[in-house]
Amino acid sequence: MARGLTFTAGVLAALIAVVLVQETCSDTAEVNDHHCPPSSCGNIHNISYPFRLKSDPDICGDSSYELSCESNRSTVLYLFARKYHVQEINYNKHTIRVVDSGIWKDNYFSFPSYSLNRYNFTQDGSAYTTYLRKTTGYTELSRSVVLMSCEKPVNSLLYLDASTCNIDSGKDFKKRYRYVKVGRTNARDVEDSCKVEQMFLTSWPGNDDPINTSCTDVHNELVYGFELSWPGRSQTLILIIFESLMIQLAAIIGLHFAAKILLGGPCVIAFFIYKWRRRHLSMCDAIENFLQSHNNLMPIRYSYSQTKKMTKCFKDKLGEGGYGSVYKGKLQSGHLVAIKMLSNKSKANGQEFINEVATIGRIHHENVVQLIGYCVEGRKRALIYEFMPNSSLDKYIFSQEGNISLSIEKTYNISLGVARGIEYLHRGCDMQILHFDIKPHNILLDENFTPKVSDFGLAKLYPIDDSIVSLTAARGTLGYIAPELFYKNIGGVSYKADVYSFGMLLLETASKRKNLNASAEHSSQIYFPTWVYGQFNEGNDIEMEDATEEEKKTVKKMIIVALWCIQMKPSDRPSMNKVVEMLEGEVECLQMPSKPFLLSSPKRPIGDVEDNLNSTSSSIQSGESSQLTQN
Repeated sequence: MARGLTFTAGVLAALIAVVLVQETCSDTAEVNDHHCPPSSCGNIHNISYPFRLKSDPDICGDSSYELSCESNRSTVLYLFARKYHVQEINYNKHTIRVVDSGIWKDNYFSFPSYSLNRYNFTQDGSAYTTYLRKTTGYTELSRSVVLMSCEKPVNSLLYLDASTCNIDSGKDFKKRYRYVKVGRTNARDVEDSCKVEQMFLTSWPGNDDPINTSCTDVHNELVYGFELSWPGRSQTLILIIFESLMIQLAAIIGLHFAAKILLGGPCVIAFFIYKWRRRHLSMCDAIENFLQSHNNLMPIRYSYSQTKKMTKCFKDKLGEGGYGSVYKGKLQSGHLVAIKMLSNKSKANGQEFINEVATIGRIHHENVVQLIGYCVEGRKRALIYEFMPNSSLDKYIFSQEGNISLSIEKTYNISLGVARGIEYLHRGCDMQILHFDIKPHNILLDENFTPKVSDFGLAKLYPIDDSIVSLTAARGTLGYIAPELFYKNIGGVSYKADVYSFGMLLLETASKRKNLNASAEHSSQIYFPTWVYGQFNEGNDIEMEDATEEEKKTVKKMIIVALWCIQMKPSDRPSMNKVVEMLEGEVECLQMPSKPFLLSSPKRPIGDVEDNLNSTSSSIQSGESSQLTQN
């Protein structure tokens, strides 16, 4: 045994010595890998191992370090599926300097297209790491340009007013103040009233004085870009040799203990338990892979212990649904939050987590609930949202007690805000976001009754140009699901499915009653869309107690717009931007739509209506939504 260990140690030392000798030699072997001549593109010459151009032969370079040459002028690196222009490759230091494709040297209005920070490079298998310069006695910390939006003006020399620099990220920051901070930024450097919207890495060796930073300095930082490093071949070789020798060493030790193999039963059991756990943790791996591959997500990642501390050990429960429970919490800054703990019992909770983070994790809009952070530790998963003190819309329009009410003006403003939020999801982002579960329960209200679209567990992302999407099964909540999700022959599934759901929500908001009401006094009013269409088509108004003429016009406008939204064929429904335009216009300018084919006649039994709407309910992929608000 001792001789075997001595032999292995000797081989290990000898091979490492060979590698160290290779390390002292030039990088000629790397440059001339497979005898491939260097490539060039634009200003980048001598593109050699490990790099390769897409046009190079397959034997050249390493596919993990593939670059593109666009129009024979620009060398491009696609990093985390994002586009960056290569400025310089230093083979001696193993660094490559790149610049965001949204930045142009002589254009001070240009702005990075993607958020990026050094934590994006911590995942296993990443070909690159962030490069940290060596200075006298220590390693320099990474620099960054941070774009923040604040609820109130900030009086700090470290913060530069973004408006003076003509910085426009394309995001919607209504009623907020926007600032830029350049340099080394930690969480404690962010003011309590501010939120980090985007972050960009830089390696600029210029002005390092954050107090005297100018708009020109900000632009220079972004134009210079940032440096990444890659491991040298010898470093990789050492790791491979080390792993190989460790396997040999384990084999030698295994022979020594072969006599004790019969006592290894517990190890076998442990092995099978390990394999079982790995299979059941596959969703955890999928979530981790998703988080690491989406570098433009700005929510903060919290540990489970931090999440537990926020909620005071989950003391204040706000609500419960099929995907888990929601608790009231407080951040260190004092801001209240709603924390949705996803249940392990749900098979789909991993996918729901990915859906929510992938959608609202990348957007900010006045009428979309903001995802502040998330927690992922094993099978423990949580989503942390801004707290909505006025609960959800259904508490006001379906109140049984009759003591919770909203004025007609307030319900109109809420409806208009919801329409604007959905319009932003459809056309305001770089991807088309289809919600598929628009309903009053998923509309949250802040302290000013500003509506926020929430619960993106069923959402899907599609390219803006995709008019028709593919779904294997219906999804949503009965009563709000568009008919094309059931009846494929009336049209393809598109963003018009959300328009239909909004129309049903708008009818309920305007009438303050459910569309399907079996307890109605008159049989003709059981299915409200049918009844109200008949009333308006005959020139009758809906009776409303103590309503002014202006309020009656507002309600009529909301209902007519809703009837347009719930047309049977998707092609007959307006887009959400048209819906917003109709809601903001005058009721006299609106025409009555055709009677939706799906609407039953007034005399049709309620059971038939329910059968028509719910005929394929068994295929619906939806659980009870979680409540993110105070009950």
